Amino acid sequence: MPYPILQLKPKRDKSILNRHPWIFSGAINKAPKAEEGDIIQVRSVEDKILGYGFYSSKSQISCRLLEFGDASHDFESVDYWFQKLLKAYSIRQKLVVSPITNAYRLVHAEGDFLPGIIIDIYANVAVGQILVKGIENRKTLIVEALQKLGFQNIYIKSKISSHVLEDIQAEPGWEIGNIVSPVEIIENGLKFKVDFVGGQKTGFFIDQRDSRQLVKQFSQDKKVLNTFSYTGGFSIYALAGGANEVHSVDISKDAVAAGDENVKLNFPDANHKSFAADCFEYLKEMPENYYDIIILDPPAFAKNARAVTNAARGYKQINLQAFRRIKPGGLVFTFSCSQNISTDLFRKIIFGAAADAHRNVRVIYQLHQPVDHPISIFHPEGEYLKGLVLEVE
Repeated sequence: MPYPILQLKPKRDKSILNRHPWIFSGAINKAPKAEEGDIIQVRSVEDKILGYGFYSSKSQISCRLLEFGDASHDFESVDYWFQKLLKAYSIRQKLVVSPITNAYRLVHAEGDFLPGIIIDIYANVAVGQILVKGIENRKTLIVEALQKLGFQNIYIKSKISSHVLEDIQAEPGWEIGNIVSPVEIIENGLKFKVDFVGGQKTGFFIDQRDSRQLVKQFSQDKKVLNTFSYTGGFSIYALAGGANEVHSVDISKDAVAAGDENVKLNFPDANHKSFAADCFEYLKEMPENYYDIIILDPPAFAKNARAVTNAARGYKQINLQAFRRIKPGGLVFTFSCSQNISTDLFRKIIFGAAADAHRNVRVIYQLHQPVDHPISIFHPEGEYLKGLVLEVE
């Protein structure tokens, strides 16, 4: 079938030839005659077919490529989407799913060469997050493809990110099935209740699975502070690792209550206290030399490029307070999930906090997102999560 054609300006095809999936509006020589979310054909100024992708006239990213090269595909068939999902599913089955872990990311957008959608699996529930109009227009096909994979409980959410202005109409709700939220999952043998309907993102931060396991490894006989604790993931792993005492702090009373419930689900008699409080204030006022481990896992401070300066101040402030007050020889687990904060900038921020704290700080681990959050080698923007484990003298 003929596709509307987007033609690039001269010398603007290099990134596409290098398989980067985004085309920004400034690279367009001739816009396609297409509706939001249509599949379009991308051509060079010399009229060479470079690939096919979702079109948007409203987003900064005018096209997100699904396929590179001149070979056409049947984008409106269930089989096309099934084959994409099957490749992603096979990787997770080999690398993540086990008798002790049944929660994982099935599709990580560009990391799985499927821009515009995230799908997380919580036990027997698939939770999809629609990011672009092109995916919304093919929601039925994707749901059918998920059913072919064996998922019979499929819940869809939508999210508008800072650089996406597309008119997504999808209402959150069940496409098939109807399981009461929250649903109980296991991760590395630990139990969690996940509210995929009312919780943040798809309900649980699966991307910290490996980092939580590392906290468990170091928690024996330690006093642990988990800030921005959400539903208590790091706290439960610390208790599983034999921590003497764990404190969880989050500004959301609902998150704190959910965290308490998750703690009781695993360790009914644990020495755990939770506080619904501003984490910035708690860090300023906490006692010195009390905690052996401090976990700093805030939400994305920089949701767009304009917010980077203020975000940097926020990251520096929380790390400075942790460095000043942690027990000598203690560990700080510090993270940024802001895509707009590069790994290099994050390191510079941490350097500034350590210098101002006047304490020696060593990097003993560098952390990042787990295997079910893959990064396309052609799309480094997909590497959003960065973390450091720091020993503070």
